[in-house]
Amino acid sequence: MSASKERFLRYALFSIVYFVEGAVLTYFTSFNVLYLRSFELSFSLIGIVSGITLIPFVLKIFIGLLSDRVNLFKLGHRKPYIILGLIMQSLAFFLFPLIAPNRHFGFYLSLMIMAALGMSTYDTTTDGFSIDTTPEADRGLVQGLMVGGRALSAVITASLMGYFSGRGQWQAIFYMIGILGLLALVLAFLVQEKKERPPEIKFSRTAFSAFKDKTFLFFLALGIIYPLALYSAESMVGAFLNEGMGISLEMVGLYTSVFGIGTIVGGLVGGPLMKKIGQRLSVLTALFITSIVTFTMAAAPSGGVMWIIVFLFGFAFGYYETVYFAMGMDFSDPRIAAFMFAVIMAVGNIGIGIGQPLAGSLVDLVGFRMMFAIFGVIHLLALPIVFAIFRLKKLSTMEA
Repeated sequence: MSASKERFLRYALFSIVYFVEGAVLTYFTSFNVLYLRSFELSFSLIGIVSGITLIPFVLKIFIGLLSDRVNLFKLGHRKPYIILGLIMQSLAFFLFPLIAPNRHFGFYLSLMIMAALGMSTYDTTTDGFSIDTTPEADRGLVQGLMVGGRALSAVITASLMGYFSGRGQWQAIFYMIGILGLLALVLAFLVQEKKERPPEIKFSRTAFSAFKDKTFLFFLALGIIYPLALYSAESMVGAFLNEGMGISLEMVGLYTSVFGIGTIVGGLVGGPLMKKIGQRLSVLTALFITSIVTFTMAAAPSGGVMWIIVFLFGFAFGYYETVYFAMGMDFSDPRIAAFMFAVIMAVGNIGIGIGQPLAGSLVDLVGFRMMFAIFGVIHLLALPIVFAIFRLKKLSTMEA
C-alpha cells in the first residue's frame, strides 16, 4: 500500500472514530435520561447510571498505559485496542433494544458500562495512534479533523435522535450508533500498524520524567484554565438564550446547531492555520478570539445578533480545541503517548469540574452577562502561562 493511501486511511479512521464518539456522547449526555424516563425510572436511579458510567472515562489513563506497554495478541499497541473498543461499544448498542431497563436494570447498567468502556478504549488508543503516526506538521490538521468530526456528529445525530425519540423509535437510535461503530471498525481493519514499535517509541519507564518538566507542567496549568472558562461559558449559552433573552427551547436547539457548525469550521481552520503561523501565535490567537467572543456574548443586545455570536463562539471553541490538543500531541512522549495524552485530557476534565459549578454560582450571584465577562477575563489570565510555556521551550531548545 502506498504511503499516501496509508495516510488517507489513517486520517479517515481518526475522523470517523471521533464522529462515532460524538454520537455516543450525544446519547449519553442528552438522550439517555429521556430514554430511561420513558420507562418511568426515578431520577435517583438515572443518577446512578450516569455516575457509574463515568468510571471507564477515569480508567482512560490506565487504558493508555496498558496500550503503551502491551502489544495486544502480538498484533500491535493501538489497532487491536481500537478494534476491541469498537466491537464492545457496537455490541452494547445492538443489545440495548432487547433490554427493558425497568425490568432488568442491572443488565442495562452493565451494557452502559460496556459501551462506555469500549468508547474509552478506542478513544484513548486512537489518540495514541495519531501521536505515533502523525508528523508534527500535520498534527493541527489531524486534531482539526477530530474536533470537526465530533462536532459534525453532534449536529447530525442530535437532530436524528430528536426525530426518532419524538416518535418513540429508540431502537433506531441504538442501531444507528451500533452501525456507525461497525463502519469505523471496517476502516480500523484496513489501516495498517507495525506489530512491533521502533526502539525510539518503545515503552520506557524513563519517559515518566516528562512529568517533571516545567514546560509540561505549565501546559497542564493551561489545560485547567482553558476548559474551566471555555466549557463553563459554553454550558450556559442555552440557558442564557432561553432565560436571559426569552428565546424558546425549540429555537435554542437551532442555535445549538449553529454553534456546532461554528465548531466544525473552527476545527477545520485551526489545523492549516497552525501549520502556517506556528504554535505560539496560534495559541495566542485562540486565546484572544475566545476571550473577545465571550465578552461580546456578555454585551449581546438581541437574539438576532446572537446567531452571529453563537456561530463565532462555536468557531472559537473548535479552533481553541484543535490548537490545544495539537500541542498536547507534541508534549506527549512517544514512549508513553497514550498515557500522557490521557493525563492531558483528565486535567482538562478537572478544569471543567471546577468551572461548571462556578458558572452556576456566578449566574445566581451576578447574572448571565457578568458571568460571561468574568470568563472572558479568565481566558486573558492564561496569557502569562502561554508566554512561560514558549519561553521555557525556547530555552530548552537552546540548551539542546
